[in-house]
Amino acid sequence: MYSQPSEIFSAIEKSNLYTYLKGLNNRGRKEFLYYKRLKELHKIMKRNDLDTFFQPILDLNTGETMAFEALNRPAVTNVFPNTEEFYEFVGQSNQVFLFECFCRNLSLKRFISRLKGAVMQGNPLIFLNIHPNVLLDSHYHSGETLQLLAELGIEPQQVVFELTERSAVTDFTLFEKVLSNYRSQGFRIAIDDVGSGYNSLKTLIYLKPEFIKLDRSLIQTIDQNLEQQQLVTLIVEYAKQSATEIIAEGIERIEELAFISEHGVHYGQGYALGRPFEEIKPGKIPAYSR
Repeated sequence: MYSQPSEIFSAIEKSNLYTYLKGLNNRGRKEFLYYKRLKELHKIMKRNDLDTFFQPILDLNTGETMAFEALNRPAVTNVFPNTEEFYEFVGQSNQVFLFECFCRNLSLKRFISRLKGAVMQGNPLIFLNIHPNVLLDSHYHSGETLQLLAELGIEPQQVVFELTERSAVTDFTLFEKVLSNYRSQGFRIAIDDVGSGYNSLKTLIYLKPEFIKLDRSLIQTIDQNLEQQQLVTLIVEYAKQSATEIIAEGIERIEELAFISEHGVHYGQGYALGRPFEEIKPGKIPAYSR
């Protein structure tokens, strides 16, 4: 124990200094990691160092592959040990706009290149994941996208901007005007992650997407869960009234596929229908008893 007040104050000062130095060291480590990740991100964009996969989306009535979602994945490194940490960093950095434009161009170029060697019926749609704030950015000019599509021979009607519902929209009036501009050029809109517990209902009502993508948390074991069944039924009814089409994500079991097919869901996506591949591969609906 301390016998003198001076010893007590000395201990407190040492403790405060230790805490300060520890905090300073932690901040330094975080800043150094941020710098390393930023440098790695720039290298990835400079070298086109992303793997692009295409997962099929199937019409559950006809079995036809009507679209592919483009999925871009970085290589596993010490800086980015998994894809989730990579995209979390991008979203928190000031590089979102540049990276989104890079991914858009890369996905479209690889899509049309790999589509040439695929056996497909008709012209499938391509779903591109877009951060909502990018479309609001004044630097993001739709004319550049149209020019790229013309060079690649892709019609705007083939392109669906998939907006993640986890990135909540705050100014719905402004965003609705922006989307109207893109729609007037032929692009379509999908809202991803619907039912994941974020801003779902307001997003659907204001933005009126052409496609609603049901979050995998709603689909997994839906054949066994009454609450999930009730919520999906409500969304299906809304879709009927608003001329919106529904895509169920994360279908991995025959029982899930059977339930959603029998309850009005238009399209499906998931391992049970087709895994993501670098080449364009149509999916297939497995046989099941209706």
